[in-house]
Formats: sequence, C-alpha cells, structure tokens
Amino acid sequence: MTAFAILSIIIVYFGILFAISHFTSKKDSGNDAFFKANKNSKWYLVAFGMIGTALSGVTFISVPGEVGAPSGEQFKYFQFVLGNAIGFVIIAKVLLPLYYRMNLTSIYGYIERRLGTYSYKTAATIFLISRTIGSAFRLYLVVIVLQRYVFDFYGIPFAATVLISLALIFAYTYRGGLKTIIITDTLQTFFLVSSVFLTIYFICRSMDLNVIEAFSAVKNSNYSKIFFFEDFLSSKFHFVKQILGGMFVTIAMVGLDQDLMQKNLSCATIGEAQKNMYSFTAIFVLINIFFLSVGALLYIYAAKNGIEVPTDLVTGKPRTDLLFPEIAFRHLTLIPSVIFLLGLTAATFATTDSALTALTTSFCVDFLAMDKAENANNANAVKTRHFVHLIFCFLMFLVIVFFNVINDSSVVGMIFRVASYTYGPLLGLYCFGLFIKSKTVKDKWVPLICLLSPALTFLISENSKTLFFGYVFDNELIIINGLITFIGLLLISKPSSQKMIF
Repeated sequence: MTAFAILSIIIVYFGILFAISHFTSKKDSGNDAFFKANKNSKWYLVAFGMIGTALSGVTFISVPGEVGAPSGEQFKYFQFVLGNAIGFVIIAKVLLPLYYRMNLTSIYGYIERRLGTYSYKTAATIFLISRTIGSAFRLYLVVIVLQRYVFDFYGIPFAATVLISLALIFAYTYRGGLKTIIITDTLQTFFLVSSVFLTIYFICRSMDLNVIEAFSAVKNSNYSKIFFFEDFLSSKFHFVKQILGGMFVTIAMVGLDQDLMQKNLSCATIGEAQKNMYSFTAIFVLINIFFLSVGALLYIYAAKNGIEVPTDLVTGKPRTDLLFPEIAFRHLTLIPSVIFLLGLTAATFATTDSALTALTTSFCVDFLAMDKAENANNANAVKTRHFVHLIFCFLMFLVIVFFNVINDSSVVGMIFRVASYTYGPLLGLYCFGLFIKSKTVKDKWVPLICLLSPALTFLISENSKTLFFGYVFDNELIIINGLITFIGLLLISKPSSQKMIF
C-alpha cells in the first residue's frame, strides 16, 4: 500500500468526521451540548462508541504484538480484561448512581461537596495531568506508525505530523464537543470492530484456513495460554495480580476518570447509563478476545512467510507493536491494508478526541465554574471554552514532541507508568469519601497527601523484591497507591459536623 493511498484514505476519513461535526453542532454549539450532549444521548450509541474510546490505538497494535513477545505473554492480557469487567460492574452499581443522584457535570464535584475545595481541585488536577500525559502517549505511538509508513515518504517532520493530527481533532470537536463525539465515536468504533474481524478473515484466507482450522491453529500454537498460576511472588503474569490489577485500574482510570464517565452522564437516566455500561462490558470482553486472536494469527502468518518483527529505527531493538502495521501495509493486499488503516485511525482518534473534550470540560467546570448558574449566560463562556480546548491541544503537542525527543521506550514507558500512578490518589479520595461517613479531612493537607502517595508507591515498587520476599508488582500496584492515600487521609481526618447523604 503506497503512502499516497494511505494519505488519501485519511483525508476522506476526516472529511466524514467534519461532515458529522457540522451536522451535530450547527443548531447547538453551546456549553450544555459540549459538556453533557444536552443529556439526551441514546444509551446504545454511548455503549458502542465507548469501545472506541476504551480501546486506543495502543491496544489496537500493542495487544496483538505482545502475544508473541519474548517475555512469553501469550493471552495473559485476557486475565486483566476479566478484571476490567468486574471493575465495570462495580462502576455501574456504585459510582454511576452516585453521580446521577448528585446531577454532576464533572465527577470531581463529588469530592468538593464531600471533602472540600482543596481536595476538589487536587482531584481535578490529577485528572488533567494524567489524561494529558496518557492520551499524548497513546497518540504518540500511533503517530510513529503514520510517520514511518506515510509522512517520512513526503519528507514531513514528526512535529508537523503531530500538529496536523491534533489540528484535525480540534477542528471537528471544538464546537459540538460531547454531542459530536457520541456520533463520531460510534462511527469510529464501527471501523475499529470491523477491522478486527476482517483482519482475521483476510489473514485466515491468505493461509487457506477456515474458521475451525484457524481456531485450532491458535489453540495449538505457542501463543494461546490464558491463565498463569505459576510463581505468585516474582511473576507479573499471575492470575491474581492480573485480576486485581484489572479491577482496580478500571475503577480508578474509568470510574474516576472524567473522560469515560462524561459519556455515561450524557444519558437521560441512571437506568440507561447502567444498560450502557453492562452492554459496553460484554462487547469489551468479546472484542479483546478477537484482538488477542489477531495477535496469534499474525505471529503464525509471520513464521509461515519468514517475516521478522520490525526493529526500532533508532535503537535497533525489535518492536512487537510494529508487527501488525508491517504485515498489513507490506504483506497483505490492498483491501486488508485499508481495513487496518481505518481501524488504527479510528482507535487513535476516538480516544484522543474524547480525551480532549473531557480535559476541556474538567477545566471549564472544575476551575472556571462554567456549570454554575451565575455563569450560564456569560456571553464569553463559549469563546473561553474554545480557547481552553486549543490550549489542551497545544499541551498535548508539547508532550508528544517531548516523548519523541527522549526516544527511549524504557523512559517513555516509565513516564506513562508514573501517569497511571496518579490515579491511585483518586482511588484513595473516593474510598475515603464513600466509606468513612462520620469524618471529613483537613482540606488544605490533601494536596500533600496526594503528592506523597505516588512517591511512596514508586519506592515500594522499586524495592518490593527486598521488602516482600521477592514479590514483583504489576498493575495491582494501584491498590497500594490508593491504600497509602486512604491511610494518609485518615491521619488528617476530623469528625464531620454534618451528616453525609452521599
């Protein structure tokens, strides 16, 4: 597939998104439409569209790539997915009713009413930092693919590629916000899901395998082990670690994250929001099974055709996340290449456009109080929102360029891991608010607790082998992070002077 063909498809793709944006925002581009989609989103559209947001471009290329990683990951990711599913059910049962009962626009409004202003601003700041870094990282990994296979051909520098990508996202989201994204993400999820199934079909066809034969090939390969019960202390793959990590990461990074919760809150009632979450969970689990199957088939195909895992152009080390694009663009026919490109583009931009909208919403509501009645009719509110949206695009641009300058996967991975650490304090804040009803906190001390908690968690993680008889943490480390925050909040707690009703 030529660079010109790839570029042409991307242009047509964004043309469709712009048309949707124009249609959804031409009658109403106010703040209520941007923040809450006027509270009339259809739950089934939200459920389907959330798949595209939850499954980023990183998932699209990295999960299949890791199936055959030298570390022997195989299907171990599915254990994490099962933990995710448990977390989604807890969100639907515990957090969504709370948010609807309080009629929140920003979910961090709960912290303001429960613990105080400093705690509220701290929670919102944690989200802004974490989501900016996390979303920038996801976009960065996919822009690398576009740069390698398209823009290098035209001599366009990496920074310009990033700027173009973010400018396009800004252009179709700055007016309609969530109202536009509910529709665009539904379309993008359709491309994403279709690409997974069609990729399996074309790879199977190229190896002359029918459905039953493909299933047997995956099952009998060296890539299909799902459950890992060996070596609890030193293995990151252990079933218990993956289940606990998946559950608590989901509660913190979905249930306590403005991005995905903002879509749920756009449904008219709590019943519809819960139906959305349950449907989303079922689709999420199913689609990840197929992602892992794609990974196994890719490695089987590569072995059969003598294809090696591509190497990083700078470090020379193998990059498993480049195997999927390598096979799609250079070894399959035109149609599978187009399908892969649409899926990758959809996964990437469905995540990034949603994140930018959530970041803008959080800042405008949590720091500029645009949801307050006294600001509802402010003539400059929409212009201010546009400016905030632009600023977050620019911040994301700077972060991505910084990642590229570092150009060291281990360092970049650590930065992303540090960003995920910051969700631990959110977990601690909400647990204290929900379970310690008789107390509140000394509000001004909360920012310090939320700074110390990730630092202590990092020290524990780095020294866990010594401290815990060889134990190695994986995603379940977020539990330690939240627990440290929770204990810190208990230490600065005081009796509450009012009865807590939420």
